[in-house]
Order: sequence, then C-alpha cells, then structure tokens
Amino acid sequence: MVHFEKFVLDNGLRVIIHQDASTPLAVMNILYDVGARDENPAQTGFAHLFEHLMFGGSVNVPEYDEPLQMAGGENNAYTTNDLTNYYIQLPAENLETAFWLESDRMLSLAFSEKSLEVQRKVVCEEFKEHYIDKPYGDAWFKMRELAYKNHPYKWMTIGRELAHIEEAQLEDVKKFFFRYYRPNNAIMVVAGNVETATVRQLAEKWFGSIEPGEKYIRNLPTEGVQPEARVEEVSAEVPLDAFYKTWHIEGRMSVQYHAMDLLTDILGGGESSRLYQKLVKELQLFVNIQCYHFGSLDPGLLAIEGKLVKGADMKVAEAAVEAVLDDIRQHLISVEELEKVKNKTESIMAFEDMSLLNRANSLAFYELLGDANMMNTELQKYAEVTAEDINKTAKNILTRENSSTLYYFAKTNL
Repeated sequence: MVHFEKFVLDNGLRVIIHQDASTPLAVMNILYDVGARDENPAQTGFAHLFEHLMFGGSVNVPEYDEPLQMAGGENNAYTTNDLTNYYIQLPAENLETAFWLESDRMLSLAFSEKSLEVQRKVVCEEFKEHYIDKPYGDAWFKMRELAYKNHPYKWMTIGRELAHIEEAQLEDVKKFFFRYYRPNNAIMVVAGNVETATVRQLAEKWFGSIEPGEKYIRNLPTEGVQPEARVEEVSAEVPLDAFYKTWHIEGRMSVQYHAMDLLTDILGGGESSRLYQKLVKELQLFVNIQCYHFGSLDPGLLAIEGKLVKGADMKVAEAAVEAVLDDIRQHLISVEELEKVKNKTESIMAFEDMSLLNRANSLAFYELLGDANMMNTELQKYAEVTAEDINKTAKNILTRENSSTLYYFAKTNL
C-alpha cells in the first residue's frame, strides 16, 4: 500500500505528497497533461521539442542544471503521445531548490531564437539518427499511418516529419507553452523524506501565484472501427526481413485492459512466451519476436513484431504466427500459465515500487487517469482476470479485419 496525501492549489495545480522516511532523498515529479496527440497535424513534434526547451533555462535561472547539481540533484524527462513528464531527485534538505527551479520555468521559461535553434538542431539530429538513418527506423512511422486514419496517434512522438521541427517558429513555440504548460494542466508529486506541511508551504510559496491559464478541453478525432484488414509492403537496406502486425485495442481505462495486458505477455513477453517458444525455438522462423502494447490512454494498438531468420519465407512465418494466435483464440489457457503470468506481473510491479522515483511517477500517472489511489488497486485487477477473460479478449481483438500488417523486406532478399 502506497500512502499519500493530496491537495489542490487555487490555480488548479494538483499536489500529491508521499512520505518515505527511510530515505534521505526527495523526488519532485511534474506531469503535464500534454503529449504528441495534442499537436497540430501540421506542427508535430512540438511536445518532444518542448521537453528539450524546458532545460534551456528560464528568465531568472539561465542555467537550469547548474544550481541543481550544486544542490546534489539530478533530473530528466520524457515525452509520450499522451503526456510529458519531468522529474528531479535530490537530498531532502535541498527540496526547496526543486520548487524554485520548476516553478520558475513554469512561470517564465526563457524564449529566445538562440535557445530554439540549439534545441531544434538537437531534436533534428535525434530524428535523423534514430528514425531516418537507423535500420528499420521508419517502420513505426509507416505502421502508425497504416493503422490510424483519424486519431493523432498516427504520428510518432518525435514528429510526423522532420520539416515540422526544422520550420518551428518562436511564436508557435510560445503559444504551445502558454496553452499547455499551466498549473491547471499539471500534476506535482513530492515524495521521500518530506513533511506534508512543508510541501504545502513550499507549493503555495513557489507555485501559488502562477496564473492558471485557460483550461484545456481535449477534443480529439476518434478512430472508429477498422472495417477491413490493411497491408503494406516496403523494402530497405536492412540485414533481415521483418514482420509487423497490429490490432486496435480499447483505451487504458477500459475493462478489457488488464486481460489484454496479460495476453500480450502470454504471447510475446520473453523467451518463455508462446510466440518465442514456437517460432524462434521450435520452428526457427524468427531470430526474435515479441508481443506488446503501448499503454495508450486513448484506444491504442497491440503489436507483434519480429525479425525473420535469413532465408525464411514471409508468408510461412506469418502463417506460423496466425497458428499461435488461433490456438489462444480457440482454447482456454491453463491455470498454471495464467498464474505464471500473473506472478510475473506482480513481481515487476513490486520491483518498480521499490524505487522512490517510480512511485512518484506512478502516482502522477494514476492521478492523470483519474485517481492516484488506483496505484493501490491495480494489482487486484490483474488478480481477478480469468482464463475466460483472456480467451474473450483474444477473440475480440485478434481478428483479421482489425489488423494492419507491414512486411518489411531486406532489399538483398528480394
């Protein structure tokens, strides 16, 4: 059980305190309810670009990292299609340094052509290195465009195309900041060797006077039911043929989520999974294969991807994948297999909760979902999943009409 307290400032900033006296450290985690899905389709990549810009200094603190390092702290951030998250870890006695730094860049981020140019170059290089020049780097650009026709999940967090970052203008960046980086669109978690009264006092002192901004009302286009299977073939200078297949799934808060999550682990969660055992170990059609989902807040994708053994036929490999899927659609999994995957999930969650940083991040995420206390009830939802639930979920999701398939051929194999 993770204990916490919560209050809301007048400007809408939600503050959660999780006390842990066993550590000399404190963590501040600030989650902004904005991700790549909230971008203008003609200006994608802004959420990720902003993650970089936020470390470029504020009006009163031109070098963000320097005072934090002097206080013995470290920081990082990440962006997804759904959210942007920033976190600091430092000695608890220096907690106010974190409040000072985070509040100042929420209040008065330093906007300049120089800062934008520096971070734009960094992001453009990241785009080229990981998605243009890297083998298979464009696979998920193509798959998202294939699977999604309406919802903004059809572009990657890095952006839909490089030109959107290259052509980003300072005025557009400012508008993005003042629309989304406001107290009423943020969740702060302070965890560690801290006192609730102190956190409340510091929150009022450093964040209380920041204007809330206009409330952001999300109204994104929905995807709808996919009427028929979609297929695309591509070829590139890569060492091996690769197979990608996705199916649409319901959103993170659906009743189907926990059964679906366990299903992906049964199918492709490591070397003991069904796909790996059958297609890598036994049939030797794939070098590697995995099944996973993106944990998207809106309806997302369940995916299977793998690299084929050199010389393996793509159609034979796909038929073997379908045979594994057909088996899990037609038959209930055993009690032993279900308990094994539940125990694995419980172990992963318990291990993650050992980290103060992970606890702070999870509390922010569950609060974004609607209630931070869901962190304490999540494991029970997995425990309640039955073999019948797994079977029903497999039948509902893993249909031909609901699928999108990308055959990624190595040019040397054609």
